[in-house]
Amino acid sequence: MTTQKTFHWFRKVAVAEGISFLLLLGVAMPLKYLANWPMGVRVMGSLHGALFVAFIILAWEVKTSARMPKPWLSKAFIASILPFGTILLDKQWKREAAALNS
Repeated sequence: MTTQKTFHWFRKVAVAEGISFLLLLGVAMPLKYLANWPMGVRVMGSLHGALFVAFIILAWEVKTSARMPKPWLSKAFIASILPFGTILLDKQWKREAAALNS
């Protein structure tokens, strides 16, 4: 896979991972504790976990194929564990992907 395509998929997965994290925290967990419905956490947690693993793998692929500096991967990881982190960093990642094209 080309670096440009890897970065494209990384950004898509990053946004999906960020949204799944927000849904897990904002919808599934309140349903578990306020409505006694733990199935939401089980389903959303599994989806979020799969997206998180895909995010980390793709982040590593982008870092190595685009030869990003070492702190780039750390910043991506920190963004993935903060609510709204990956969504906010998407703008920066879009600029970095565009810079690879030129």
